[in-house]
Amino acid sequence: MIALIQRVQRASVSVDHVVTGEIGAGLLVLLGVEKGDDAQRAERLAEHVLGYRIFSDEQGKMNLSVKQAGGSVLVVSQFTLAADTQKGICPSFSGGAEPAEAERLYEYFSDCCRRQDITTENGRFAADMQVALVNDGPVTFWLQV
Repeated sequence: MIALIQRVQRASVSVDHVVTGEIGAGLLVLLGVEKGDDAQRAERLAEHVLGYRIFSDEQGKMNLSVKQAGGSVLVVSQFTLAADTQKGICPSFSGGAEPAEAERLYEYFSDCCRRQDITTENGRFAADMQVALVNDGPVTFWLQV
């Protein structure tokens, strides 16, 4: 399971010109689900994402988690993160989880965030989405479990 996280001042996701999720300061999480991923990996990744200290403390050091900083999370499914790009110029998506399982784990990951009392918004799984964000920093990390 892969999370590309971006510290944002604000972010939103829309489907057919309708906003399905929107946050102020916090994390945009682009989530890729791979074959073999399970609920335990989703829990570990959610814990890692929510605990990752990438927000500034009073001294300006990246020393606070999203929860400590009072931020929110926007989770957007991103199957292309599971692409194999090692051969040629055309990505292979054979490493991605089957759609039904990927959707289940995407929803489970979001629920794990909500259970930690983090305001969590979502895109719409498998939809053609438009994501808007203001990356703060820019600060972007790739996390994988």
